[in-house]
Amino acid sequence: MRDAPKSALSGLRRTRRFAMVGLAGLLASPPAFAGLAEALRDGKSNVSARYRYESVDQDGLPNNASASTVLGRLTWSSAAWGNLTAGIETDFVGVVGVDDYNSTTNGKTTYPVVADPEGFDLNQAFVRRQSGAVTMTGGRQRILHGRQRFLGGVAWRQNEQTYDAVRIESKGDDVTLDYSFIANVNRIFGPEDGAQPADWQSAIHAFRGVWSIGDGEISAFAYDFDLQNDNGIPNSNRTYGAEYTGEHGGFTLSGGIARQSPSGDSPLDYDAGWYWVEGKTSLGGVTFTLGHEVLGSDGGEAGFRMPVATLHKFNGWTDRFLATPAAGLEDTYLTMAEDWGKVSLAATLHAFSANEGNADYGKEFDLSASMPLGESLTVLFKFATYASDGYAADTTKWWLTFTYKP
Repeated sequence: MRDAPKSALSGLRRTRRFAMVGLAGLLASPPAFAGLAEALRDGKSNVSARYRYESVDQDGLPNNASASTVLGRLTWSSAAWGNLTAGIETDFVGVVGVDDYNSTTNGKTTYPVVADPEGFDLNQAFVRRQSGAVTMTGGRQRILHGRQRFLGGVAWRQNEQTYDAVRIESKGDDVTLDYSFIANVNRIFGPEDGAQPADWQSAIHAFRGVWSIGDGEISAFAYDFDLQNDNGIPNSNRTYGAEYTGEHGGFTLSGGIARQSPSGDSPLDYDAGWYWVEGKTSLGGVTFTLGHEVLGSDGGEAGFRMPVATLHKFNGWTDRFLATPAAGLEDTYLTMAEDWGKVSLAATLHAFSANEGNADYGKEFDLSASMPLGESLTVLFKFATYASDGYAADTTKWWLTFTYKP
């Protein structure tokens, strides 16, 4: 369902195959079938929706983008059948009003990209088995690792990124272990192929371990992103690293380090590093966050890449750095956040430069304000403007979003 119509059947078969593989493992000790009808009957359903207006003014394109879209989501989860549960989630993304934007599938290339294609999608379809501290999940599912810097769901976009995978999680008092084998990445550009493939076929091994220590935690990760079609191939990489976050006398200190090299059939030959340091504290009701992130480069030939991360969360909301420049990226940022009654405000300044050669890329200012409108409805306003110093185009974006979630 995520593939182009020509390959829709193969995509459905691939999803079904992984659901069955997961089910075979999960049913190793099946409970009595007599309880299955009750588990299905007692399942719970939920309907949620999100409306968004997005405006983009990008230098170099003749038209500004205006996108008025809505996401409707239906979620169903079963009651427990012994130690088994199941879930299904469907999404529909449609245009409500103006559609003057390049969705990556509608061919409107004179407008800036707003990556919210229309269509119906199977977002999740999984079976889950829990036995003591171990949980196994097979099928189409969300996989969110930590801050989602390396593996995430890109839930900001209307069509969420999910994975056809088998996942095993073990949660102890102080240690959590998490391993997934991912056979397909269902990207935000679906359900049909356009300028970007809707799916990346893959053989991804993703491991993350988290150790709680005092007032903090250390995580270690190992990722082998073997992406096997279209522009996924040069993004294939093998990455190892660790992160830390902890409280120290009123300060939250965080950081991480990683090393990356090509994997799979990538035609690239490079070795690049990544590191990140951040400090956070509150003064007079205002929370200040100061950070510095470096996505390294190998001699200016290839930069550190994060192909399945939730990229919109990092390096500015104008999304000028979704792909790391060949010379790498350095991002120094300062965020100030405060709650005024029910309104949550945040503002961030970014200064971007190259890791190789130290060229200035540009600066960005981001602003957000959100508040609840009752128990089930929230409103969010976001604004972002990027001023180029030679890399990419000057860009200004703003969003108005209403989310209904009972």
